[in-house]
Amino acid sequence: MVKRENHFVVTDDYITWITDIKSKIRHSQIKAAIKVNNELLNLYWDLGKDIVTKQASSKWGDGFLSTMSKDLKRSFPNMSGFSAQNLKNIRYWYKFYNTKEDVNEMKIIEKMVKSIPWGHNQRIMYKCKNISEALFYIQKTLDNGWSRKVLEHQIDSGLYEHQGKAINNFQLKLPEPQSDLAEQALKDPYNFDFLTLRKKFDEKELEAALVNQITQFLLELGTGFSYLGKQVRIKVGESDFYMDLLFYHVRLHCYVVVELKTEKFKPEFAGKLNFYITAVNRSMKMEEDNQTIGILICKNKDDVVAEYALDDISQPIGIAQYEFTKVLREEYKSSLPTIEEIEKELL
Repeated sequence: MVKRENHFVVTDDYITWITDIKSKIRHSQIKAAIKVNNELLNLYWDLGKDIVTKQASSKWGDGFLSTMSKDLKRSFPNMSGFSAQNLKNIRYWYKFYNTKEDVNEMKIIEKMVKSIPWGHNQRIMYKCKNISEALFYIQKTLDNGWSRKVLEHQIDSGLYEHQGKAINNFQLKLPEPQSDLAEQALKDPYNFDFLTLRKKFDEKELEAALVNQITQFLLELGTGFSYLGKQVRIKVGESDFYMDLLFYHVRLHCYVVVELKTEKFKPEFAGKLNFYITAVNRSMKMEEDNQTIGILICKNKDDVVAEYALDDISQPIGIAQYEFTKVLREEYKSSLPTIEEIEKELL
């Protein structure tokens, strides 16, 4: 029997194949009542494999996915996920990860991708450039229980590229595994595009804006940071000092002092932050707390100067910079000629 649907010729070969697919779906429906997500992803993985394999061997074009979608919807009207677009997503998902020749490595990858929801998987596979980046975000999702929204924010802010890139002395000043965890808690640069500021803002304005958008700032800092306050007073001898921002990191079990600078990094900034960390360790840190760390976030920095500055610092400090592309875009916009100006030059 041969019939034509949407420019795709339905052959006996296709009918045999789609019947087998339907059998797999029915079998999956029974198991899905017990483990919905895992069984759904097992089904999608098998579907992706079947589609890729059959399309390669039969030289079918993409038109067959529309026919396949209609067939599956008719047979399983109460089951979602069989739109032509989602079948394309399923195919892409399988092909995206199946580039490794090592069988054991593929088993590990398959287990990981099936451990997070389908919605998370779609965002990761379409937003990530390669498997290494994708697996990074899968692991972070598993470790931190990220929602789709948080996952998207972390990908869009470039966590994979930025995490652990800040100049720091953690390996020298902290014991393992705290040193590794502290490095992972750092980014460089931090993206402050969620703020609305005038072009020439000072440190107090930046600090106030970050506190006003503390939820977004905590998302940008990463998992584990708990906000304690701004301009936190600390008394040393007969003098009062005020730290820009103070956090407690629930995974590192330590205080985190954050200093903000709206100018290029200078060595004396590290000395001031070193003083604050020492003061927190002596007056606030409890016996059960780990050693306090500091994060210095500047407008920009010379990495060599930053490394030199940390050489004789006694406390664990990370030095990063922030980016604020909204401001940059406005600055570039003001320096570019308008259409009218260009036209005048051409006349």
